Amino acid sequence: MVALPVTTRRKSRSREEDQVPAEEQPLHVASRLHAFNRFELKYLVPVEQAAEIRDELAERMDRDLNSPVGGYGVWSLYYDTPQLRFYWEKIEGLKFRRKLRIRHYGDLDGVTDESPVCVEIKQRVNRVTQKRRITLPYGAARQLCDSRELVEHSPKERAFIHEVLELVVRLNLQPTAITGYQREALVGREADTGLRVTFDRRIRGRDRDFHFGIAAPENRFTIPPHMSVMEIKVNERTPHWITDLAARRNLNLIRVSKYVQSVEAFGLAPRSVFHVNEADCPPPTPTEQSLPRQRSAPEAPLKAGAQ
Repeated sequence: MVALPVTTRRKSRSREEDQVPAEEQPLHVASRLHAFNRFELKYLVPVEQAAEIRDELAERMDRDLNSPVGGYGVWSLYYDTPQLRFYWEKIEGLKFRRKLRIRHYGDLDGVTDESPVCVEIKQRVNRVTQKRRITLPYGAARQLCDSRELVEHSPKERAFIHEVLELVVRLNLQPTAITGYQREALVGREADTGLRVTFDRRIRGRDRDFHFGIAAPENRFTIPPHMSVMEIKVNERTPHWITDLAARRNLNLIRVSKYVQSVEAFGLAPRSVFHVNEADCPPPTPTEQSLPRQRSAPEAPLKAGAQ
């Protein structure tokens, strides 16, 4: 098991220590476990400017094959202790911290116990973001995280499954907040293959009704709807042309967490200095140049259902 951070914590175990011995890994069993490390830079950008940046990036990057035009939905159920341990670790900026979540990609319409989701541990080690996750049917994910029961898994997945179960049981983790947004993603070409840039808009959430399959749940915006979160994700270093673009467009790095936004927006904890307040991000004031030209009545076409 990976030890949780304490005042003087042990060194994290090496990847080799967490692996199942080779003789216990049947070659015919495909592991659903995925892990990766990366650096992340975040910016809060007006939606219109984000579209301009996306189009500029598209000249040197490709659209992610899993990202259709208009983007795709990302929904995450976050678990935390009754005292919001993971939230406070983020606020206090601990060099080692973790979060547990169940994530669904796509619309929530028609989600069943058989729908694929990811059970994911996202952790921060100094400046490096690490993610480890396993793809499970939604029913099995809830069995693991809510019912706190072992689920069927391969030997390669055993360490991760047991780590999730140990976290949930020992810390008494419980569903705390759901976040959702629409994401568009671009990936780097050639020398920039480790580069990924995402644009998240319509960022919203809720503090109840934690089942993904609930019809018409009540969500609210946790970041002003005219703002989007742009994230630059790299394996090692940020390409110079990306940093040049950020400087040219006067983009400022920001510490923002969608989970923290939900916790604070719903009054589960006092708002921190990292909270994005709607009053701090007023929508742009229309100018005379930006207003649509008014046409006279004879020119105006009639629209069905217009009132």
